[in-house]
Amino acid sequence: MPSKPGLIEVVGTEPAFHLRADGVSYLFRVTRHGHLEHVHFGPALGHLEAAADYEPLVVKQASGHSGVTYTESDPGYCLDYVPQEVSGLGKGDYRLPSVEVRLPDGGTTTDLRYVGHTLHEGVVPCQDGLPTAIAEPGQAATLEVRLADGDLELTLFYTVFAAANTVTRRTVLTNNGAGPVAIRRLMSQQVDLPDRGFDLVTFDGAWAAETHRHVRAVGRGIYINSSATGFSSNRHNPGVLLARRGAGEDHGEVYGFNLVYSGNHYTAVELSHREQVRVQSGINPVGFDWTLGSGERFETPEAVLSYSSDGFNGLSANLHAFVGDHIVRGEWADRPRPVLLNSWEAVSFDINERNLIAMARQGKRLGVELFVLDDGWFGDRNDDRAGLGDWDVNPKKLPDGLGGLASKVRDLGLDFGLWVEPEMVNPDSKLYREHPDWAIQLPGREPSLGRHQLVLDLTRPEIRDHIVAELSTVLDSAPISYVKWDSNRTFSDLYSTACPAGELPHRYVLGLYDVLRRVFGPRPQILLESCASGGNRFDLGMLCFSPQVWASDCTDPIERLAIQLGLSYLYPPSTIGAHVTASPSEQTLRATPLSTRFNVAAIGVLGYELDPRSLTPSE
Repeated sequence: MPSKPGLIEVVGTEPAFHLRADGVSYLFRVTRHGHLEHVHFGPALGHLEAAADYEPLVVKQASGHSGVTYTESDPGYCLDYVPQEVSGLGKGDYRLPSVEVRLPDGGTTTDLRYVGHTLHEGVVPCQDGLPTAIAEPGQAATLEVRLADGDLELTLFYTVFAAANTVTRRTVLTNNGAGPVAIRRLMSQQVDLPDRGFDLVTFDGAWAAETHRHVRAVGRGIYINSSATGFSSNRHNPGVLLARRGAGEDHGEVYGFNLVYSGNHYTAVELSHREQVRVQSGINPVGFDWTLGSGERFETPEAVLSYSSDGFNGLSANLHAFVGDHIVRGEWADRPRPVLLNSWEAVSFDINERNLIAMARQGKRLGVELFVLDDGWFGDRNDDRAGLGDWDVNPKKLPDGLGGLASKVRDLGLDFGLWVEPEMVNPDSKLYREHPDWAIQLPGREPSLGRHQLVLDLTRPEIRDHIVAELSTVLDSAPISYVKWDSNRTFSDLYSTACPAGELPHRYVLGLYDVLRRVFGPRPQILLESCASGGNRFDLGMLCFSPQVWASDCTDPIERLAIQLGLSYLYPPSTIGAHVTASPSEQTLRATPLSTRFNVAAIGVLGYELDPRSLTPSE
């Protein structure tokens, strides 16, 4: 099937594959021995007729080298010197492999070679529950390349999004043999670039200090940006940039890499002895151990690659367009978001209906459009030690239930929103007392707690069914137009009755996506804002379900400048939740003018998180 004209060219009989965005080209070819050789990722090359048109870009090899030759009959061919699209172990390439498996006979050597390709209009969605980028007709085209080594079949999907100057990649490994294959490492993408003196830019931090921009020169060796927390993490955002040294906001070459994934991620940057920079992205191999049975397939998350010669602003423009046009979806994708008033910093767990209505009434006078009831409305939830998992309304706090409160809020002319934390459970809860085995913990050992809570095992279908049923009841009990979905601890004590520990983190993420689809798919009118102790899960995977993400639990505007600046390199402002809170800041004790707090919050999706009754007349 021919691709959309101009987006993908198949050049020559070798063949070579030329992915063409509006201002970017991505080119690779099949070598004489069947491997995929990377040729170019950068400025647009124009139409290519034959191999002679791109031959000057190919890395040349000489026969006089000290490497392991792929075959004795071709002494000039050494995989350690070839820029590759995918790499294995055991055939002379000693850089980081993108594929590492243990075969049924105990061997680990893989030699994946080209067997065919197919062109597709548009995108080809994942089949196993992972979210993928979307596109309208004519916006994208996909190249499917098939490789094989014995009973192993590896399929690479490349999708080019023309207007966003972006290419996505993902990998599917299929076991066609009779015995099981153990996957130790399977990257979503690999690209080998010529070293141009790069700086690596990462966005790192901690709770209440997320996504601070850090720059270091790429030198010999390997730099790894990763998460092993079970979440994409506030420590290291999955998005990274590779910038030619000296690049500025509006000039210079910058590459961007990200993952459409919400779990343990991994990006490695390796400068080799042959002055090539290998960049890989995918699921973190630390702790990952997946058994692929006979006839089974494993699909990786989608990786995102972009390039600009117009500096960091040019690269950010690409990534913002990609997120806006191909990641965020649904009824809220292109709509202005309501200005909200959240109850948390004003009242914490001390909830009573009279105060809430008084706050909402004053908020309405000041221009608020949505009132959000945060934590503390359910079960025996008077602090963070109890109640998680019990999603029934506390009648002492809300005698007329959620429906009664929501009706009163709507009578004021405001929409009504609600906070939930469905992935978690307190040991002091009815749910845990009835189902202690539903929490992720090691049998017979005291579990480690985070914020006095445990994580529910979303790899198990009966637990997902319970969460979907409970949330559906809550969301259908009142006119709720917004949900803040929180998740306040990371993983420990990995164990599940449903799968081995090495498979649990990835299966958990698949389970989370399943729950989100089942809860919000039938309720597209609800605006979902993802939160995980602030920015602990700010990633493209969650943005496929929630058009905005709470950037940080720190609302001090000075700290927020660094947090929101870091996020802005990778994500558009329409995805960044930001609130005006009281002064001095709860988190830093810094006092700031109301104008400063407003100006910083208005950079993102504007909201308020204070008691508006406490404002002075001038404020």
